[in-house]
Amino acid sequence: METKATHGFKIDAGQDRFNEKLTFLGGTFECKVAAMDSREGLCVYETTKMSKGGPPFHFHYTQDEWFYILEGEFIFKVGDDIFNAKAGDSIFAPRQIPHTFARVSDVNARMLVIYNPAGTMDEFFQQASQLPEGTLRDFERLYRIHGMEIVGPPLKFE
Repeated sequence: METKATHGFKIDAGQDRFNEKLTFLGGTFECKVAAMDSREGLCVYETTKMSKGGPPFHFHYTQDEWFYILEGEFIFKVGDDIFNAKAGDSIFAPRQIPHTFARVSDVNARMLVIYNPAGTMDEFFQQASQLPEGTLRDFERLYRIHGMEIVGPPLKFE
């Protein structure tokens, strides 16, 4: 397997690096830069949340996570801090700090999510998309395999 891109590449709007869209937690995930492209230094996903809500409160052992809102509105919890975010805003969640987010707008919302270092986030999303009816125990196991821990429920919001 190639461990670093040897030339530039373009991913068209609405497309995925591997020509597949993954569905997980009420959203689609399109890989724009894969771990293998950057010697596992970077992983970039564009996610569209079609339903309100988001992932459980969790943290990454070795990855920082950066979110850039493209459209719609989200609420984020990073540690004890709560942030409202709209198009053009960004949120940083440092490694080992619990975080979560939820789409709160009434329409679909999109954001870029960047992981540094990439770790196995590509594999995580592929495997998670195959667990649409997974139990909490299934997801806790999957998170642990990929260097994350679930430490609380998803955000509750009105």
